[in-house]
Amino acid sequence: MAWSGEEPLKSEQVADSVNTNPVVIRRMLLELAEAGLVVSQTGSLGGSKLANDPSKTTLLDVYEALECGGVFSLHRQPPSRDCPVGVNIETVLGDVLHEVDTAVEQVLEGITINDVVQRLRPCGDASTVKVLGKGSKKKQYDREVSLPQLRAGAKTRRAKALRTA
Repeated sequence: MAWSGEEPLKSEQVADSVNTNPVVIRRMLLELAEAGLVVSQTGSLGGSKLANDPSKTTLLDVYEALECGGVFSLHRQPPSRDCPVGVNIETVLGDVLHEVDTAVEQVLEGITINDVVQRLRPCGDASTVKVLGKGSKKKQYDREVSLPQLRAGAKTRRAKALRTA
C-alpha cells in the first residue's frame, strides 16, 4: 500500500501480490483499520490505503495490530507438577519468551513501512534478499539469502510449531 501511494488497493490486488486468498487480506485489513493503520472505502473506486505517513508507522505498529500473542508460546498442556523440571519450566521459559518478544519488538520498532519500501528493488534481482548480520547496525547487510531458503525456513518453523502445539 505504501508503494501505491494514495491510490487505494483492492483486497484482490494485495492477495495476488502475496499469493493468498482475498478473504485473508480482508480480515487483516479489518484488524489494521481497527488499529487506525489503514482506511478502506467501498464501491467500484474503493479499496484500502495507509491511514498515516509510512515514515511514521513502524512494523511494531503493524505487528501489534495483527498478532495476539508473542513470537512463541508455551505448550497448551501444563507440565507435570511431580517432575522437578516440569514444576518450574513454565516460569523459566516464560522469562525467556518475554526476552524474545522484547527483542523482536525493539527491532520492529526501529523499522518503518517507508524503510521497507526503500529496501524494495523492483528492477533488481528478486531471487535473493540481503540479510542483516549479527551485530550489524541498521541497514547494513552482510549476506544474501535466496527467497526459496527464506520460504523453506518459514515452512520449517511453522511445521515445528504445529508439531509442538
